[in-house]
Amino acid sequence: MHLSLIIFLLLSANSSQQNVKVPQVFLLDAKLLQHERQLAQSRPDQPNEVVKLARADADKAMTVGPFSVMHKSATPPSGDKHDYMSLAPYLWPNPDTPNHLPYVRRDGERNPEIKQIPDHDEMGGMSSTVQTLALGYYLTGNEDYAARAALLLRAWFLDPATKMNPNLEYAQAIRGVNTGRGIGIIDSHGLTAVVDAAGLLEGSKNWTAADASGLHKWFASFLEWLQTSQHGNDESNAKNNHGSFYDDQVVDFALFVGKRDLAERVAKEAAHKRIATQIEPDGEQPLELARTKSFSYSAFNLHALTELATLGEQVGVDLWHFQSSDGRSIRKALDFLIPYALGEKAWQYQQIEPINKEDLAGPLLQAASVFNDASYASDAKRLAADTHNLNLVLLQAAEKSD
Repeated sequence: MHLSLIIFLLLSANSSQQNVKVPQVFLLDAKLLQHERQLAQSRPDQPNEVVKLARADADKAMTVGPFSVMHKSATPPSGDKHDYMSLAPYLWPNPDTPNHLPYVRRDGERNPEIKQIPDHDEMGGMSSTVQTLALGYYLTGNEDYAARAALLLRAWFLDPATKMNPNLEYAQAIRGVNTGRGIGIIDSHGLTAVVDAAGLLEGSKNWTAADASGLHKWFASFLEWLQTSQHGNDESNAKNNHGSFYDDQVVDFALFVGKRDLAERVAKEAAHKRIATQIEPDGEQPLELARTKSFSYSAFNLHALTELATLGEQVGVDLWHFQSSDGRSIRKALDFLIPYALGEKAWQYQQIEPINKEDLAGPLLQAASVFNDASYASDAKRLAADTHNLNLVLLQAAEKSD
């Protein structure tokens, strides 16, 4: 989904009671989506900017895919091509050995060889495309979008000939060292978009009860693997953004399959296990600042933490306002990064590529809504102004609706 659509939804006016059913989504704002759909139904000949953008994006998505783990030419060590596999992005051929093994780390520099195994790109493309189509369907009622989204979901999760097995045993392998790592679990963080897409498709004649049941079973199996596998245990114990995104997935998938107790427990633990451990009292994130793309990874981890906070709201856990005894909090981390994103201060840490200021726009918009902070909303508009050619129009429209 385009950031511009997220921005419009987050900055829209609060919805009133509507006749349209609230969608079962966990990261998207269900009531705002309900409001937008009600508006679209009440004036079909006068679509607003968010509906126009959703329709345009969905139209483009109609020709994308299908996606499948079966498209790769390589075969995983299991011998089953239904198993997902990928290569570690920052590992490169060893210049000091004849066979270039074992691969060596060059943090922040992506080895183009990773494209030889397309599973990572295919899963990411599937997730974003399905959400785009599902949003298009929910906001416009166009069943063609739902039919296409259902086709893509069946191909990735349900069709015996093309589906992915619910594990990441062979993700982010290092040639000459291993066949997969716990770190590879971050590859699947985009599947949270699939969970919300399924909620948006509910009620479509093209998304059947059998489809929904099959998708729930897949995610239940994947969640079980995340909790019981060695890779899952390793990632759960990760101290940096990997641990944050692991929790993000576990809580999201647990909510999806109805394991609210699990979602609540992991969200509660995240207060001290993630926020109080990763963020300093002044808002710095030391493990992310140690990277060669230190701003990017600081914003990336903050993205995971704000998603966790959003998910925590579903089970009565307030991570947004959590603060340790010495002042560590999500808001401190956000405030630390804002002046650098806006160019008001020069970044003092290593950053081998230009700062992408829009990396902070999503978390900032979420925080603006939670904390009712007009300065956050204003800063977010500045950060996202050049993101998309429709961004300024959308932001101006949202501002008028406030």
